[in-house]
Amino acid sequence: MKRRKAKKLSNRLVLAVQYADLQAARRLLRAGADADRPDSHGTTPLYAASVHGDAEITDVLLAAGADPNRESGHGDEGLPLCAAACWGHDDAVRALLAGGADPNRREDGGAGMAPIDWTTQEGLDSTTELLRGAGAFRPLQLI
Repeated sequence: MKRRKAKKLSNRLVLAVQYADLQAARRLLRAGADADRPDSHGTTPLYAASVHGDAEITDVLLAAGADPNRESGHGDEGLPLCAAACWGHDDAVRALLAGGADPNRREDGGAGMAPIDWTTQEGLDSTTELLRGAGAFRPLQLI
């Protein structure tokens, strides 16, 4: 596929995901959109689905080859699991964990926050328990 067409498909896929348009996302994937390719702003489709808590689109993207441990964007964005966790989107968290997301992976190339850091900071007990059930832990903080 030519680079220009691939870029257009990626931009359209992220937009479809942001609008929670499952049918459009499926259609774009069938047309050759790469489930793991970011749009022109650096946002990956999986991050967009995760931050909006769309577990169904998350499942579709994972099945199409999206990497659940790939960071998205620049600055404000990060890992799909952190995005879903910090908003308490439990269904999306479950989908990401089932799709292979590492519950202890930290954002910002390993120097940032892990999903459980977000959930404990925000007081999201049910999401924290989901992450703990998947093996997430918070290291001891030395004073």
